[in-house]
Amino acid sequence: MTPPADTPTATVPERPAFHVMIKPGGAICNLDCAYCYFLSKELLYPGSRFRMAYELLETYTAQYIAAQRVPEVTFAWQGGEPTLLGLEFYRHAFALQRRYRRPGMRIHNTFQTNGVLLDDAWCAFLKEHEVLVGLSLDGPERLHDAYRVNKGGKGTFQEVMRGLGYLKKHGVAFNVLTTVHAANAPYPEEVYAFLRDEVGAQFLQFIPIVERDTASGSRVTERSVTAEGYGRFMTRVFDLWVRRDVGRVFVQLFDVALAAWLGLEPGLCVFARTCGGALALEHNGDLYSCDHFVEPAYKLGNLLELPLASMVGSEQQRAFGEAKASTLPQYCRRCEVRFVCNGGCPKDRIRTTPDGEPGLNYLCAGYRAFFNHIAPAMRFMAAELRAGRSPANIMPHLARQAAQPERRAAGGSRNAPCPCGSGRKTKRCCGARR
Repeated sequence: MTPPADTPTATVPERPAFHVMIKPGGAICNLDCAYCYFLSKELLYPGSRFRMAYELLETYTAQYIAAQRVPEVTFAWQGGEPTLLGLEFYRHAFALQRRYRRPGMRIHNTFQTNGVLLDDAWCAFLKEHEVLVGLSLDGPERLHDAYRVNKGGKGTFQEVMRGLGYLKKHGVAFNVLTTVHAANAPYPEEVYAFLRDEVGAQFLQFIPIVERDTASGSRVTERSVTAEGYGRFMTRVFDLWVRRDVGRVFVQLFDVALAAWLGLEPGLCVFARTCGGALALEHNGDLYSCDHFVEPAYKLGNLLELPLASMVGSEQQRAFGEAKASTLPQYCRRCEVRFVCNGGCPKDRIRTTPDGEPGLNYLCAGYRAFFNHIAPAMRFMAAELRAGRSPANIMPHLARQAAQPERRAAGGSRNAPCPCGSGRKTKRCCGARR
């Protein structure tokens, strides 16, 4: 993606709504996760105390609410680790939201946290204010602790699970963000079963770790998930989910895909045709085009010097967002799953296409295999929704399909090819289930 121009143009934002990730403590965190890309951003602010001043917080709150043209507005608190700022900071923040809220407007707050500092006081506060908590958890202990460690290099699983206990005790709504990396990618069944059954999570996000080991180029670290590995992981999770958990467990990627099969715009910027509607605000008021592009070339300005609306609606930001579509390689434009993928996140477009054009997403092979795999089920669920029926009808539908070859296998030779078409002998396929 070509770096945008230096100076924003003061215009009104074209989009009716936009989203800002607020990082009130910058990149400061109490953990030292091996794959974290936030921690290196400390170098952009040498000598900073990494704490948003109340005056800046008030300026942002007033301008963010005033710039929105929708009845519901979300403040998304991230980091680093947002709980490091303490409860008093957020009591002040929420009071400012009440002061500047327009009549009839609903305000929501979300926290993305590692969960280590959660206790009774925190969770009582989160429940009182109906905050939706995103909890970072990479699976069972040995898989979570592979990379999610504290400053001393020790695993954090037990501390996170303790924090989860406080969330449940106080009835705080939460979802789970699981990164998929080299350590847990080979174990999709174990990870999914743990999150569903032991954690009790109903809302899941599976985020691939693609970590470049140089400032530019196509090399990634050994911690990164492979494209094929991510595709296999999500395919296996989908196969488990679609047979028993539709309508009970909600996986972000599956929801996004179903929206695409319904002909709707994907609700996740990664798969939208263009981007630019999800920005990042640093602790000192610097606004960046995206949290994955917190770099000098993508700085839109500072909130103490330029109005938020002018930066969001600037030509610089418009160009950033449109570049996602305009730089899409021809190979991707011809792809059968482009309507749902749209080339993926620009930060991962570090490969070249088979015909030598730059800009292919590192995860392309995995995305393509996954989206093609789920296509029949997505078409079925989309048709059910259009007919006013529940997409959960896919589960009995698949159960009936599975029963048919088993019934046919029961009446045939166990050494004959299985009637299901797998290519295996009946006794080693559907016949083995009898």
